[in-house]
Amino acid sequence: MRIETTHRVGHPQPEVQAWYGRPGALVRLTPPGLASMDAPGEGGMRAGRLVGTRVGPPALPDLLRPHWILRHAEHDPQAGRFVDQQVRGPWRTWQHEHLLEADGSGTLVHDRIEIEMPRRLERLEPAAASRMRRLLAFRSRQLHDDLAFHDAFAHLPRRTVAITGSSGLIGTQLAALLETGGHTVRRMVRESSVGEGEISWDPRSGELDPADLEGVDVVVNLAGRSIGTRWTRSVRREIRDSRVNGTSLLSRTLAGMRDGPTALVQASAIGLYGPRRPGELLTEEDPGGEGFLADLVRDWEGSTRAARGAGVRVAHVRTGLALSDGGGSLLPQLPLFLAGMGGRLTDAEAMLSWISLDDVVRVFAHAALTADLDGPVNAVAPRPVTALEFARALGAVLHRPALLPVPPFGPRAVLGGTAADELIRTDQRVSSARLEASGFAPAHAELTPALQHLLWR
Repeated sequence: MRIETTHRVGHPQPEVQAWYGRPGALVRLTPPGLASMDAPGEGGMRAGRLVGTRVGPPALPDLLRPHWILRHAEHDPQAGRFVDQQVRGPWRTWQHEHLLEADGSGTLVHDRIEIEMPRRLERLEPAAASRMRRLLAFRSRQLHDDLAFHDAFAHLPRRTVAITGSSGLIGTQLAALLETGGHTVRRMVRESSVGEGEISWDPRSGELDPADLEGVDVVVNLAGRSIGTRWTRSVRREIRDSRVNGTSLLSRTLAGMRDGPTALVQASAIGLYGPRRPGELLTEEDPGGEGFLADLVRDWEGSTRAARGAGVRVAHVRTGLALSDGGGSLLPQLPLFLAGMGGRLTDAEAMLSWISLDDVVRVFAHAALTADLDGPVNAVAPRPVTALEFARALGAVLHRPALLPVPPFGPRAVLGGTAADELIRTDQRVSSARLEASGFAPAHAELTPALQHLLWR
């Protein structure tokens, strides 16, 4: 079975080839729900390099995710050609040839994949070929959008960015995006023994050596325990401590450095506004609402006070409902919709302020690289939708009905009453005006094209 495609990107061939050769390129070209890299910080196309991946959403345990290993078998930089071959994996044989051909001021990207399937699965060749073509279309759009993002900052010097939470869904993609733009990423990890380019820190014990942040321009803080769980008393304490303690440690450390990082980009959330604000347009000027999440975000943002007081630029990125096939709130809905049993999760007219994972990642990178972006900024798409519109759009993209509203007892049984009340039964129309005024151009302004891309449909 052979699949061949060609697409054009409006960037010079040396620029495109450099992008492919940097760490992070394979991460950016792989849908998060399809697979994740064993060593996302490594890159290059040199012949002989092995690339290991785990197939399946990262939310699943590794035991349930098959290990697929590829080798860069050939690399001809003069011709813009490189070839990957399967070492171990699901196919009898696999070879993927890439060719980057100059085309005036742009580049033609040729892909040729040759697959020999296991004999018992040969009848599935048409479905496999369709899936591969969809994947190549995803990669084409991803390359186009990422190169467009990097173009906006091409006139600036490359930065060194330290990232906490770099192994999470957003952190993995953010590190990869920055690295493909030629920036240096230093991952902050909670181990005393660190690898090359990593920084050890321990927010629980308050340990962070300021010397390890020397040479870093910006810190992006994404660390925090997941809120998508039952909120027992101990879990609430863990959620709060994982955010406030770590942020306070970073803030104090930056405040005490003479020539340290000049900016802190801090994860935050539109949960500040309270779960239900029907009929209101919520901007960064809003003082916030009530509830566990609202109080948490107030304390979370407040824990950057020391850094701001010392003159460090602090940007609070208040993320909305981040959509990805690799995790978050969308992933659990996919099996229901694919089984034809999907539907809205809350009141039909409740507003959902969403954003695609790729745009969330680009917002964090935009905040890290935009020197005059300071204070809170809502990371949401410009056009929120109702819960009914969301369910219908998702059903249409998956070619499934969206007729069955999820009974309220469903989320309550999984999350408990309080968490379901604040995470599922939301009604928030959040403004993206400040983000757009800062120069950010979303790749996914409309819900249906966003879902088509992230689900590679």
